[in-house]
This record gives sequence, C-alpha cells and structure tokens, in this order.
Amino acid sequence: MEKQQLPKTNFFTTEEWDLTPEGVKNLVVQQKQRIEELEKQLENLQEKVNGNSKNSSIPPSTEIFKPDQKKSSKKKKRSRGGQKGHLGNSRELYPESQCQSIENHKPEICKCCGEKLSGTDEHPYRHQIVEIPPIELEIVEHRLHQLECNHCGTKTRAKLPENVTESGYGATVVALVSLMSGVYRHSQRMVVSAMSDFFGVKMSLGTVNRLRKEASVALSSTVDEAKTYIQSAPMINADETGFAQGNTDGKNPLGKKAWLWVAVTPIISYFQVALSRSTEVAIDLLGENFEGFLGSDRLGSYNWVDVKRRQLCWAHLKREFQKIAERSGASRQVGRDLMAQEKKLFRLWRRVRDGTLSRKEFQLKVSPIRSRVQFILTETAQFEIGSRENTPWAKTVRTCRQLLKMETALWLFVEVEDVEPTNNSAERAIRPAVLWKKTSFGSQSENGSIFVARMLTVVSSLRCQNRSVLDFIRETITSHRRGFSTPSLVPNVNDSL
Repeated sequence: MEKQQLPKTNFFTTEEWDLTPEGVKNLVVQQKQRIEELEKQLENLQEKVNGNSKNSSIPPSTEIFKPDQKKSSKKKKRSRGGQKGHLGNSRELYPESQCQSIENHKPEICKCCGEKLSGTDEHPYRHQIVEIPPIELEIVEHRLHQLECNHCGTKTRAKLPENVTESGYGATVVALVSLMSGVYRHSQRMVVSAMSDFFGVKMSLGTVNRLRKEASVALSSTVDEAKTYIQSAPMINADETGFAQGNTDGKNPLGKKAWLWVAVTPIISYFQVALSRSTEVAIDLLGENFEGFLGSDRLGSYNWVDVKRRQLCWAHLKREFQKIAERSGASRQVGRDLMAQEKKLFRLWRRVRDGTLSRKEFQLKVSPIRSRVQFILTETAQFEIGSRENTPWAKTVRTCRQLLKMETALWLFVEVEDVEPTNNSAERAIRPAVLWKKTSFGSQSENGSIFVARMLTVVSSLRCQNRSVLDFIRETITSHRRGFSTPSLVPNVNDSL
C-alpha cells in the first residue's frame, strides 16, 4: 500500500504521523482536501459578494450598501448654498427677439434724498416672465362629398388631397407622441393621458402605436445615413447593454436576451438592437471595412478589429485592477502595483487635458509606466495554472495573460491625439437607454426595438449638435408624407441641402 505523505498541517509531527493508523491518515488527507476546496469556493463567493461599481461593471445606482462612504462625526462648518469664490449660475435669459413686448420701469425719485430722477440706464437689470399661452388646437375638417351620376347612376366619392394624411393627425402630433414614448419613457396610456391633458388631443392606445410606427418609418433613411457616417468615422467609441425584447410578433420565439449596441462619435450616436452579442453584430455595427480607431471594453466581439487600432477603456481596467487588489495572496500585490501605475498615468493625462503638459513630454513620461505595467503582466502571466483552476490567483493570471495579448491597445491614446483613454462617451450615451429599459421593461416586438433604437439615435445626435429635436422630427414626418427626402443628422449634409 502506498504510504500517505504527511499533510501540511501543524497538528502532527513526523513521528506522530508515522504512528497514526492508515484509516485516520486517509480521513485527515480527505478532510484537508475538502477544506482547501471549500476555502477556494469561499474566496470566489466573497469576491462576488464584494463586487461593486469600483471593481466591476455594476452601476452605482444598484448598490444598496456602500462601505467606503464614511460618515464624518464632525459637523461641517460650511454654510449651505454657494461658497466663497463660487461663480454661481443664474437663470438664462431669452434673446430680445423672442420677447413679445419689453416694458421699461424707471424710478421717479431718489431713494435717499427724494429728488426727481431723469435719464436712461444703458444696462438695466433684466427680468423676464415666461408663460405658455392657452393651447388651441388647429382642426381642419375635410368633407368628402359623394355625388350620383345623372347618366349611369354611379355614386362617386371625392378623395383626400395628396398633401392630406389619412392618419388624422398632423406632423407635430406624431412628433410629440414619438418623443413622449421613445425619449421621455412614457407608457402608451401615459401618452394618451398627456396628449389629452396638455393639448386636448384625444386618441386611443392603438393610435399611439400607429403614430409611433409612422415616425419610425419616416426616420429609417435618416438613421441609415447616420449608420453610414459612423462606419466611415475616424474614431468610434462602442458599448452594449442588455435589453429585453418580447415575442408578440413571433420574431423572438426562443426568448433570447436582446442587446442594445451604440457607436458614438462627437456629433453622431448610432443605436441598434440585436438578439446577440456576437462578432457578427459588432461587424454589422461598425462595418466590415471599418478602418478607424475603436474605443471599447474587452468584449471579444470586437477582437476582429486590429489591436493596433483599438483603445481599451482604462475605466474598465481600473475596476479590474481594483478587483485583483481585493483578492488574497499574491493577487493583492499585483493589483496594487497595477493601480499605482494607473494613478501615475492619469495624473499625467489630466495635465495633458489642462494644457500644462505637452503630448511629446507626456509620451516620454508614459514610457516607464508602460514598461512597468508590461513587466507586471509578463511576470504574473508566466505562472503555471490548471486549465480549469478557478482560484483567485488563477483568475489573476488569466486576466494578465489576456491583457498581455492586447497590450498595444492599452496605449493608443498616448500616440493618437484624438483618442480618449476611456469609453465614457459611449457609456454616457447608453445611459438613457438603460433608464428607459428599467421603466418600460424593454420592447414587445422587433418593430418596438427598432423604434427605440431610431429615436435614441436621432435624439442623442441632435442634442450633441444643439439642434431642436421636436423641429427635426416634425420636419422629417412632413417630408416623408410628401415624398420628399428627409433631413439629415449629419451637419454638413444638412448645410448642402
């Protein structure tokens, strides 16, 4: 029989272990192995429980308990409100051209001595009263007469003019319904109630859905043009989040989880919903011939883009480093070392943004930071681990190996001036969609998902350009009804029209 080796424990000396019966030895070894397995499971569970917005992708709004927020026992001595030196924010006044009337008020006598005053103040204090006048509906009734032919007796009814829609609602009504439903996250019943309360427009739930479809169809070519612009942009930030799509139309019979994707540039943000998070969807989003730079997280669906044209989000990396630092054993030191380098990097980056450090100097100062990060990743990645080992250290080694493969993508922003080190622009763009999903529970059909994506594309892009959303959608509906080309989201195309 094979002789049992003395397990690593302080309970037995070598002499005691040799005198221990074989049955007890077997039991001790088995229990020792079981304890080690349970300790590994406990570490993994503790890591999951300790997950928060600082070491994972969990949004801060979902955190119930935030242990790092320490309540100060000392009361703050600062008074409420704006502090000394604060510039303050005052109410923004409307231009004089929008004022229906301007009333001048002059003091008649001096408040000190009572003498009569005269003259004009060239810079008077301006106070504006903003009011919404009573809303009156503009209703045009079309009466289609039916006349009987004196010759054959056939009755013929007149037809609506070509510029009159059969829906019974004007372009402004369609635009308002679309905005309330697709942007301000109102349910169909709330839209019906709001249209009645605010404007006196009566409509049914079915009408709301019908007007949403009309707006979605009208915006289709505009959004397609935005997608074409995105795919030829020199720099894109991309992100995705879970979305819910029902099966009322039979387009999702397996009940797959949908994903809302977004691609962001400074002036255009393009959204689309797909029942997958695969590489095929990423290619469809960015375009098969995409040649620009891409900022994203470490999702494998983007790996088809050349690593030399990718920038991994350092906000995600920071959370990953924090997670490693919170593990036990050697992982803790690895995480702390990586976090220290991240702090040095962004201390320099803030100076670049402030203009106090030139890019050439920035590149020189980043060189030792990059070398140190590469050294830490290389040293950690060299450790041997089992293919199925699930210990915290094994997770750390695998993470370092993955980062080492994409090490070039960590530093693109250092070399290319227009590239940001984080993916924050895409995450900010997708945030309204996350809120919309939480309040509406997603869409019930494929057409519903398309409507959401198109509305998010239009609204996000127009807000980046400081253009009126209501005017744009109203103009788009009108152009589509008349068979004209719809307005463009891309500014230079609009200017040429």
